[in-house]
Amino acid sequence: MLSRHRVFMLSIIALATTALVAIGCGGGDNNDNGGSAAKVPKTLTVGSDIPYTPFEFGKPPYQGLDVDIVKKVASQLGSTAKFKKTPFDTIFRDLAQGKFDMVASATTITPERKKEVDFSDSYFPADQSLMVKQGSDIKTVDDVAGKVIGAQLGTTGADYAKNKTKASSVRTYDLIDDAFNALEAGQVKAVINDCPVSKFAERAHKDLVVVQAIQTNEEYGFAFPKGSDALRTAVNDQLAKLKDNGELAKISDKWLGNEPCALHGSSSASTGTN
Repeated sequence: MLSRHRVFMLSIIALATTALVAIGCGGGDNNDNGGSAAKVPKTLTVGSDIPYTPFEFGKPPYQGLDVDIVKKVASQLGSTAKFKKTPFDTIFRDLAQGKFDMVASATTITPERKKEVDFSDSYFPADQSLMVKQGSDIKTVDDVAGKVIGAQLGTTGADYAKNKTKASSVRTYDLIDDAFNALEAGQVKAVINDCPVSKFAERAHKDLVVVQAIQTNEEYGFAFPKGSDALRTAVNDQLAKLKDNGELAKISDKWLGNEPCALHGSSSASTGTN
């Protein structure tokens, strides 16, 4: 009969052997996402200001450039993206309060916003633009001096309109579509907004036209609550793969074509560089 001491020692050896086997099996799993999936919730909740065509728009399931990118990233991480419609003016506060895991909403990376949230690597360049009604005598931002212009509340376009033009006043709207509608109705004389969005809006608003791309060297990024380093790193890893394999460029071309503001190049945009 085995002594209690010997039985105890044999049990310890058996447990240690099992643990080593388990560690060995785990270490041999070299999947494509490098283990990043473990850092991502099975349902990745994403805050987004909808509509902001062509980046996010429509009814659930939403569609757009941002939607395609996030769904691709989530899929590669073994997750499913779920978008929540949220006003842009409160989107960072809602993010901080835990209403969603990240923000994907054509969001410009700025030093001020970095104080509130952490950003992914940039994934899209986005200058500002000046949009007017067909036949307007406004051709550049210099021409809006003394006039009422519009922008979306809480955006860098609104900041630019207020701080870098001589407009008599700037009316801000919860949705960019409301600003476009105000321009059509003659309530404002121009709208300053992200160039790719305004260029895309020309398709639906036939009497509106982008007359100037304003070079601001802005970049879009996805936003995360402060301290979400594991999730942000996992998303960055997949963004890098999408850039390297050309998928990111394909998604951009699908929604915007090649250089959507190319007709309004750097020479016409020079007045916007400050």
